Amino acid sequence: MSTLIQGEELKKLILGNGPVSSATGTITGDPTTVIYTVTGGEVLITSFYGKVTTALTNATGTYAIQQNPTTGDTQTLVTATALGGTDVTVGTVLGLDQGTTAASKFLGGGRTDLNAVVTTGNIEFVGALSADGAVTFYVTWVPLTTGALLVTS
Repeated sequence: MSTLIQGEELKKLILGNGPVSSATGTITGDPTTVIYTVTGGEVLITSFYGKVTTALTNATGTYAIQQNPTTGDTQTLVTATALGGTDVTVGTVLGLDQGTTAASKFLGGGRTDLNAVVTTGNIEFVGALSADGAVTFYVTWVPLTTGALLVTS
């Protein structure tokens, strides 16, 4: 029996393009950092997660993701989330948990399915309440508008 669809092909059929990785760099204080740029129209983010690359040591700091379009209102994609009362160590995967709000929240080891439509503009990491550490984010996506792209900033 032969296999008609290989692993990489199956991943692309299910999740789309990517994953595209983007690092926050060192997080200190209350930064807003552009992590991705969308050009040419709308894309559907099919999955989104982060991996801690420098320990997150300020338990009261919060981490969020927003879309800041070229035209239109800024939208929250991942609600500002404190990650608990203890340090989050290097290598921890930050997935998503729908929670009780319209936008997802971060959750250690949670889901990756975001299914958010974003348009031309920037996708930004937002730290608050003296957030610290560093995270590399990963996203997969599908163009909804012909010629639309999502790239690392």
